Amino acid sequence: MKTIGLLGGMSWESTQSYYQAINRGVKARLGGLHSAKICLYSVDFAEIETLQHQGDWDATAVILADAAKAVERGGADLLLICTNTMHKVAPQIAAQLSISLLHIADATAAQLQAAGISKVGLLGTRFTMEQDFYKGRLTEQFGIEVLVPDEQERGEVHRVIYDELCRGEIKPESRQRYLNIIDSLHRQGAQAVILGCTEIALLVQQSHTSVPLFDTTAIHAEAAVAAALAE
Repeated sequence: MKTIGLLGGMSWESTQSYYQAINRGVKARLGGLHSAKICLYSVDFAEIETLQHQGDWDATAVILADAAKAVERGGADLLLICTNTMHKVAPQIAAQLSISLLHIADATAAQLQAAGISKVGLLGTRFTMEQDFYKGRLTEQFGIEVLVPDEQERGEVHRVIYDELCRGEIKPESRQRYLNIIDSLHRQGAQAVILGCTEIALLVQQSHTSVPLFDTTAIHAEAAVAAALAE
């Protein structure tokens, strides 16, 4: 079994979902008392969040690349960045590693293609919904058309992530707002919706809607288990 490196803490609320899902995945595959070999580096999210909203992505890349190198030194055989948004600086991080980086958008695209999805809605932070590092990758490398909510809806999705979900607050009224946005994307032609922020699955699950949801946290964790147990 390979050792999975996790670059987490963005936020820790979703990082614990990764830890749980990966360990459950290894147990399901191997049985008995088996659990995953994991090397986790958890950053201080307040520092990262400030730099995000200042637009200083180069500074975030330095912090995360240093953390990723520490994970590699700790014995990791592969690395997961446990957040969709910070894949904006994934190229800078990967460039400083000798181990592979398992990209969350690639893992998600593979699941979408397997399900025959060619047009998908995307929820996430403003950075993920509005910038090209994520949706552009889905379109250019995998041929998947991506729809995002309108300006007002994007603002609300972003606010709930930072003001509520990253603080561990789960509010029914926010869930309903998200479900309304998901329905709107579906009416616009989205065959499914990507939960493209690792905290969103804390609020919205498949049981809440008939629109197919692709939970990037679960997908990324599943891909890590497969990579760790591959011959």
